[in-house]
Amino acid sequence: MGPNRAAVHRQPRPGRLIDWNDIFRIFVDRLSPPLLPEPSALQLDQALRLLAQSGQAPPPGEPGSAVWLQALIDGLVDLSSRDALTALANRRSFDAALARELDRVARSGEPALLLALDIDYFKSVNDSHGHNAGDTVLKAVAGALLECVRPMDLVARTGGEEFSIILPNCPSSFGETVAERVRRRVERMPISIGPSQQISVSISIGGAFAPQWVRSTPALWIERADQQLYRAKAQGRNAVRLEPAAVAIVSNEEKRLLFDASQFQDFE
Repeated sequence: MGPNRAAVHRQPRPGRLIDWNDIFRIFVDRLSPPLLPEPSALQLDQALRLLAQSGQAPPPGEPGSAVWLQALIDGLVDLSSRDALTALANRRSFDAALARELDRVARSGEPALLLALDIDYFKSVNDSHGHNAGDTVLKAVAGALLECVRPMDLVARTGGEEFSIILPNCPSSFGETVAERVRRRVERMPISIGPSQQISVSISIGGAFAPQWVRSTPALWIERADQQLYRAKAQGRNAVRLEPAAVAIVSNEEKRLLFDASQFQDFE
């Protein structure tokens, strides 16, 4: 088989000055990504069923168009970042948001609060009323949490009956007030689990502020909030315990992160 005529045409001819337009065309041809397959060749039925089962509207636009495909992708991304039962952010989305917030606090020095929440005696709800009632309680608590926060805050379900809230730009003077508002909202909420049957639940809350101007890790921030949650549960439950923001606690791990990769390496 002979050489590709188009490829030969684009090569600079020997014996003459290099034509940079030819070189540019060769370079672009080698970098150009392969064409996307036709939408009709893609298996999209399952993706559409997933969106429909989650209650999302069908993608807008002409099926197969770029607008339609982008809406389908956006819907799947949103679906993969949410808890299936409560529609809150899931653990994957929470971990990503926590890392972003830690980076922002380390660079800007603005305060941020992490709340760890746990439904008290949730196992007894499942044991006494069944798992359907337990699911109803989880959804009711999730809705109550969303009513207590700002649009900029992130509420996530991070475990069975465990929730977390990331509150950016939350000064230490407001932390206790916010956490108590959340606790009281859940405590005073009647939850209907059947005809003429209501129950109520309470939550325990622990909180910790991100260290300002200090490089830290999501695991360390979560650990601090969890320690306060354990305090709240050990001291009777249905309580709020926050790490004292006035005490600048920097762990050995945070010191290592600060000094092992400092800006002074640029001057070595």
